[in-house]
Amino acid sequence: MMARKRKGDPVNGWLVLDKPLALTSTQAVSRIKRLFNAQKAGHGGTLDPLATGILPIALGEATKTVPYAMECGKRYRFKLRWGQATTSDDTEGSVTQESDNRPTKAEIEALLPRFLGEIEQTPPRFSAIKVAGERAYDLAREGEVFELKARRVEIFELSLVAMPDADHAVFEVACGKGTYMRALARDIGLAAGTFAHVTELRRLAVGSFTEERAISLDSLEAMGHSPAAFEQLLPIETALDDIPALALSEGEALSLRRGQPVSLLSRLHRERIASLELDEGEVVCALAGGKPVALARYEAGALSPVRVLNL
Repeated sequence: MMARKRKGDPVNGWLVLDKPLALTSTQAVSRIKRLFNAQKAGHGGTLDPLATGILPIALGEATKTVPYAMECGKRYRFKLRWGQATTSDDTEGSVTQESDNRPTKAEIEALLPRFLGEIEQTPPRFSAIKVAGERAYDLAREGEVFELKARRVEIFELSLVAMPDADHAVFEVACGKGTYMRALARDIGLAAGTFAHVTELRRLAVGSFTEERAISLDSLEAMGHSPAAFEQLLPIETALDDIPALALSEGEALSLRRGQPVSLLSRLHRERIASLELDEGEVVCALAGGKPVALARYEAGALSPVRVLNL
């Protein structure tokens, strides 16, 4: 029986999309996939429809590196409104509690250090987290009563960057995966003795995917299925900046492509392993001729393929 031919073209690479307002991440991926007529597409971290900014989109073989993009640190800017709690912790929800208290600049800056480092954070009720197999936002919309458990998240930087008026403040955040800006805004409000919810949210970076490398959907769709659009694609290994790279011979690369382990016990390989300071079980990006061949795990003096990249 013949294998069914996959629809679309074998387009491989990453696109850094500046996602517009009111578009879901899934809708954005669908439009990019259609524009490039790509066989496969995915994204490196969901953005809410009310959020704008960096949405890394993986095409073709780049989809195999999505889990590594998801692990990257992220940077956000958000504006919050003081004095109102909402059901969704942003402007989409209805107001549930109000307060006339408005913190001063000094009060805000004094409480920010308690949100740095590893902290416990309870995700918003309107989130994609699953509760007994159901999405939390579906349960919340249906008025179901449920509790979300607090999770450990990490915040590296948190700064107050503007106070446009007494009711609003703007913050910038650098954080690890799984951190919710809506939950952070809510908790800052409570710590300040009032309530708060997000009114604007923009993601500024996902790892090495930054605003400098981003393109708007309007600009991209104006290019159409043209060479100019394809020039916007970044190499697959862009998502692997934090992963050690190990150069192999063509013969060794062929073994990995066939799913076979490659011994690293030769003196040359031992010296390379020492220089990379690899830990047992660590994943590396195996290269041949300067191109990525596979994501492979270093174990017991050998490399075993985890994901083979068919480029």
